[in-house]
Amino acid sequence: MTARPANAHQARLLKLLRDGGPNSRAQLGDQVDLSRSKLAVEVDRLLETGLVVADGLAASRGGRRSHNIRLNPGLRFLGVDIGATSVDVAVTNAELEILGHLNHPMDVREGPVAVFEQVLAMAAKLRATGLAEGYDGAGIGVPGPVRFPEGVPVAPPIMPGWDGFPVREALSQELGCPVMVDNDVNLMAMGEQHAGVARSVGDFLCVKIGTGIGCGIVVDGHVHRGTTGSAGDIGHIQAVPDGRPCACGNQGCLEAHFSGAALARDAVEAAQQGRSAELAARLEANGSLSAVDVAAAAAAGDAAALDLIREGGNRTGQVIAGLVSFFNPGLVVIGGGVTGLGHTLLAAIRTQVYRQSLPLATGNLPIVLGELGPTAGVIGAARLISDHLFSPA
Repeated sequence: MTARPANAHQARLLKLLRDGGPNSRAQLGDQVDLSRSKLAVEVDRLLETGLVVADGLAASRGGRRSHNIRLNPGLRFLGVDIGATSVDVAVTNAELEILGHLNHPMDVREGPVAVFEQVLAMAAKLRATGLAEGYDGAGIGVPGPVRFPEGVPVAPPIMPGWDGFPVREALSQELGCPVMVDNDVNLMAMGEQHAGVARSVGDFLCVKIGTGIGCGIVVDGHVHRGTTGSAGDIGHIQAVPDGRPCACGNQGCLEAHFSGAALARDAVEAAQQGRSAELAARLEANGSLSAVDVAAAAAAGDAAALDLIREGGNRTGQVIAGLVSFFNPGLVVIGGGVTGLGHTLLAAIRTQVYRQSLPLATGNLPIVLGELGPTAGVIGAARLISDHLFSPA
């Protein structure tokens, strides 16, 4: 993909076609502030670039029938969501529909070279299936702070060896296409906004509880990244004064007390201290415990597992309550691997938020689990690169 929209009007038309699918000139005219003649000029210019193509006649609205147009069906975007313990890679069309999706276990602590060798192998495997001849652009999510303009991770607490690594530049050279890089929770928020539970909400928070904890902040439909790209790093808000040491160097951070890693550690402690026969049996069988084991034990009615989930949900809810009072969102989405803990976790978070935040902020505030699961990040990654490519150069 070499063409880019020449102006803001063309960019707006491309994003309408991406988000709404094929549409007629007349229907597009209802959504943009352009005269009929100006709209015709901009659509014709987009047709000349090959970014859009004619797609048959639209349904009659009385009078001469309009032609449908759509984004070029040959456009392909690569979405990459790098988590702490696994990598998801997907190929999408221009409307961000997933055409193929692969997941592979991968420890981000192995470093950027090893991780990107795996990413490139997965991208090549998807290409070999015939889903894509090549990629027109790629979006990459990483589980740590990113200096967004440069696409570079900065001092990520759970990503040793990644500080300052030129992710965007390195992958752009390997893939032969433009690349954009962002924090993984921002991409989860963008995915839920495009195709999930946040489709009709302009202002919302998307909290990802996995190996770490982060928050995507969407304001008036756009991700708010802050001055340097570190907005939403709520895992390092203090939740317990003089609490446990955290990987960031501080004490009492939320992430140190409730995240995938913290929950696994607490579950092992409960098993070893004889507080949970269910967790003890799982520890003996597997040699380790994870959030999945805690969820299974809770589903079996294990009191210690339920207590761990409620305690973590209460602490997370206390932090989110502060965010709700400050930001006044229209929706809070809870996602990430730990959401396998389900409604026990959600109930604890809701209880704290509704109890601590003002009624004006919470009176009509849904707090819900994300709809898209592991595909939210890759859809968000494809959305990220399409936002870039569908903007004037």
